[in-house]
Amino acid sequence: MDDTDKRLINALAANARLPVSTLAADLGLARTTVQARIDRLERKGIITGYTLRLNDTATGARIRATVLLQIDPHKQIGIIGRLKANHHVEETFTASGRFDLVLQIAAETMPELDRILDQIGALDGVKSSESLIRLTTKINRAI
Repeated sequence: MDDTDKRLINALAANARLPVSTLAADLGLARTTVQARIDRLERKGIITGYTLRLNDTATGARIRATVLLQIDPHKQIGIIGRLKANHHVEETFTASGRFDLVLQIAAETMPELDRILDQIGALDGVKSSESLIRLTTKINRAI
């Protein structure tokens, strides 16, 4: 991936609905060249899809929390499998440092969030957890 690919990805991250002709003009390339680059990035799995980002109001102002887990490393596969089955878990990341997993979860109400946190904390292999309830988004550069 070269600098032009990175510039193309940044432009698509900002607005994936830009026409290829606009991308081409912004990058100083031919439309066919830009389309070929997009196709190659998709084939290689660098671009894995296009998505829609909604603001907090549009998502129903769901309550979101970041959950930090310390786990038994021998039980990680089972824990991740159970987390996948929980539709409240939006994302799960492995981490270095004091915590092994970082989760992003969402709930409609505080009592529901409390139940979800209890369920996660009770999973076999979870040694400890810490929860951070998200308030407002100040910066979002997510691709």
